[in-house]
Amino acid sequence: MRVSLADLVLAIFGPTGSGKSAVAEAVAERVPAELVSADSMQCYQGLPILTNQSPSRLVGIWPLDHQASVGEYQPLAHAAIDDILGSGRTPIVVGGTGLYLRAALSELRIPPAPLPGARKRWDALYDESAEDAHAQLAELDPDAAAAVHPNDRRRVVRALELAEGGGSLRPERDGLWADDTRHPTVVFGLDLPPEELGPRIERRAREMFAQGVRAEVEAALAGQVSATARYAHGLAAIAENADDEQAIEALVARTKRYAAYQRKWMRRIPGLVSLPANRPPGAIADAILEVARARQRLPAGRAG
Repeated sequence: MRVSLADLVLAIFGPTGSGKSAVAEAVAERVPAELVSADSMQCYQGLPILTNQSPSRLVGIWPLDHQASVGEYQPLAHAAIDDILGSGRTPIVVGGTGLYLRAALSELRIPPAPLPGARKRWDALYDESAEDAHAQLAELDPDAAAAVHPNDRRRVVRALELAEGGGSLRPERDGLWADDTRHPTVVFGLDLPPEELGPRIERRAREMFAQGVRAEVEAALAGQVSATARYAHGLAAIAENADDEQAIEALVARTKRYAAYQRKWMRRIPGLVSLPANRPPGAIADAILEVARARQRLPAGRAG
């Protein structure tokens, strides 16, 4: 029997390889629901194998030459969630990009757009001297400079862009998930210790190659690929290694590092319900629904 969870949003987060999509699909088999992707790279067309795409709203919505941003994603996610709730179904927001998940669930304040030519100017300054670029950041935004290592080129340049436009990489208020979600929401985190997650990551990498991920990457890189799309996890590892075994080794190493980062992000989400992911998807889905139904019975405003 499929039971409705009216007016409640479910969110599922976790590191790559933790089984988020399978669990979300198992939940959708048990309640009238629809999935909304919160993965920055699944938004792109042309990389379904590399980005592990499955049927969901906001999957494959942009071509690879599109310069994507969380600011463009947020209103699309809000509209999708509101539409699903309006139809009497439960939105299940699922993904491994923490900032996109947060943007989907809350009224996240989006940093201002950079001034014209800013990225090129700051890139040139960093290329000339990383030390000078970081020193300039320290003058414009001391808090951001304190949080960003001088060798982190991407974040130094981004912080300079934001500071010049009146924003900051370290805003004054780091809004709490539990307090600022747009709808009553329960966020679940799927967790696995590294010794269990590692084999899953390697198995998934090998499955990608068996499914033809190299041809997919080569076809993508034969056309125009935006700077943001080039961040697609594994794209560089495959493009830089002609030998499949070397590419798999590089992909697995990078994925493990990214998974460690995702686990750290997961620990920053207040109110998150952590669930061990070393069980069948159906068992995890049952646990999610048990918690969700209990939260739904709380007084208004307490479901987050």
